[in-house]
Amino acid sequence: MSPLIARQLSLSYGRNSARRTVIEGLDLELPAGQVTAIVGPNGCGKSTLLASLARLHVPHRGTVLLDGRDIQRLPARDMAQRLALLPQETHAPEGLTAAELIRFGRQPHQSLFKQWSREDRRVVDEALTAADLHELADRPLDAMSGGQRQRAWIAMAIAQQTPLLLLDEPTSALDLGHQLEVFELIRDLAASGKTLAMVVHDLVSACRFADYLVAMRDGKIVAAGKPSEVVTAELVRDLYGVECTLMLDPATGSPLLTNIRSTRHSR
Repeated sequence: MSPLIARQLSLSYGRNSARRTVIEGLDLELPAGQVTAIVGPNGCGKSTLLASLARLHVPHRGTVLLDGRDIQRLPARDMAQRLALLPQETHAPEGLTAAELIRFGRQPHQSLFKQWSREDRRVVDEALTAADLHELADRPLDAMSGGQRQRAWIAMAIAQQTPLLLLDEPTSALDLGHQLEVFELIRDLAASGKTLAMVVHDLVSACRFADYLVAMRDGKIVAAGKPSEVVTAELVRDLYGVECTLMLDPATGSPLLTNIRSTRHSR
């Protein structure tokens, strides 16, 4: 069973006559223990959908179920122990080190009667190891490269010890090398048994690093499945308004786009 399911989800902004519907009647199930990439053109509702799955955007209609329970009725602590979100924009106090940031991930597991413990130290240490940040644990975030900072934020989510992790454009503004660092960490997390969903702009990267692809346009899911099965030249044209030649990467079997050109120049 999928740990996270959306049923007839409708999302909008504003109220009454000023309401603008972004997503209408959407159904989605995230495959357990896999990486799902949500792709589509700007403004199609990708980030709004992710925010709703994380309970940051209350649906106008429909339901999001987390382990079979309506997320709107889950206590905040239960929610934080089951699902972690890495938003597109992250901010940390000046001078905060990687280790200090990662410790924030343990907050959902603490209370008035359960303060910092040996277990918390062990989990933070494991998160540093998973993100390959041990040597940088005491370095301030503002003295790190973009890829290192993003790995630190993901490590904080790892320390939260949730089985489900949502990431909104985790490689935004990163160069190719740092993008690979983050995507490889995401693959490692899936290999450890976590379920992940990420909004991704780069379709080729989504095809290479995701097990399951959700393609959106105008607030609707137009294709969903394994990247090698659902990504076609017709889908790329439908999503982005461009023509391309599609081939498979001989090393990974994932779709590659070549000879990309505007539809107005392809007639």
